[in-house]
Amino acid sequence: MLPSSTHPFLSVVEGIRPDLDLVERAMYEQLDSPSEVVHALGRHVLGAGGKRIRPALLLLAADLCGYVGPRRIQVAAAVELLHTATLLHDDVVDLSDLRRGQPSANAIWGNRRAVLAGDFLYARASSMIVEDGDLEILWIFADTIRRMAEGELLQLERSFDATVTEQHYFAVIERKSAVLLSAACETGSVLGGVTRGERRRLREFGRELGLAFQLRDDALDYEAGEDVLGKLPHTDLSEGKVTLPLLLALKRCTPAEHDAVVEVLKMAAHRSETHPAGEADGAELDLAPVIEVVDRYRGVADTVKRAEQHMARAAESIAPFSEGTLKQHLLAAADYAVGRDR
Repeated sequence: MLPSSTHPFLSVVEGIRPDLDLVERAMYEQLDSPSEVVHALGRHVLGAGGKRIRPALLLLAADLCGYVGPRRIQVAAAVELLHTATLLHDDVVDLSDLRRGQPSANAIWGNRRAVLAGDFLYARASSMIVEDGDLEILWIFADTIRRMAEGELLQLERSFDATVTEQHYFAVIERKSAVLLSAACETGSVLGGVTRGERRRLREFGRELGLAFQLRDDALDYEAGEDVLGKLPHTDLSEGKVTLPLLLALKRCTPAEHDAVVEVLKMAAHRSETHPAGEADGAELDLAPVIEVVDRYRGVADTVKRAEQHMARAAESIAPFSEGTLKQHLLAAADYAVGRDR
């Protein structure tokens, strides 16, 4: 596995940096508001950085499909603003006080302002899509917002629940994570005016890449430290998210180990209800029984294998496209989804 800082996909991103800089500028232009909070909070969350994978994928997909015009800048900026809005809402829902190693917006400005700022960014992103004027892209955008909201609700329904199935887990991550990457790739193909079949292939490429990306994220939550993650390790577990590393371990462990995991989840649920983020109860939650089970039964390693399978499917989905640099750039993005270490 290559360090994230040296992965070939980062060279691809640097190659399209001038266009990504235009996307960045377009996003900041959307922060204009009489509300000083919107401006300050928006600059905080946009300034925290991020991989900008979604606009990069849209730009690359559009280029692959023969479109290099100005519309892709505005649409890519709208997609990334939508992603940023979901992060603001997710941090409130998850009671998170860190985002990319920095205090989250809700930790600084409070939950109410963070939610409203997220709503503002949703509205600005939607306006940008309406201004573009393509009804097909508008439909993709609206459907993506609906499905992402469904994913958040599905996840909340089964928080701290050791009986979660893989089917439920994949229904969540497809909606919460994969759908926006899929939309970015499909939107790029719409801009290029390609056939329905080619559009479907790029949509599927983004979906498979998104699943691989989230699986890798869920593995990293168990194996990486705070300096890498930008948040405390095992945060997902503390927030009640029963992800694939734990699901796989629960299928394989002994009844006694299963009961120990359930007990930890119960304690984590109680702690979440009685001590919101930033309000410690004086005792650290002992996650060791869960971490040990995940390690003993290869939860992380086998989750990475699943991610690699989805990466391979992503590559298969765009196999019919002509060989060339642009196709290799998208394949590098799929490899990055699995090969990154942060």
